[in-house]
Amino acid sequence: MPKLKTHSGAKKRFKITKSGKVVRGHANMSHLLNGHGKTRKTKRALRGTAIADKTNVAQVKRLLPYQN
Repeated sequence: MPKLKTHSGAKKRFKITKSGKVVRGHANMSHLLNGHGKTRKTKRALRGTAIADKTNVAQVKRLLPYQN
């Protein structure tokens, strides 16, 4: 059976932890970061990572075949 290709977009956006959870970044950090955009508190909260929802884990792991 041939090797599977890793999805280029997914490998930049997701990481699989040792326990098999999917880590992702937050959205809404590309623009409107000062002035009338987001508060300091909102931007600080969006800075970190989050665990992907269980409904999306199977799809992400399919896009990253050799990471899990």
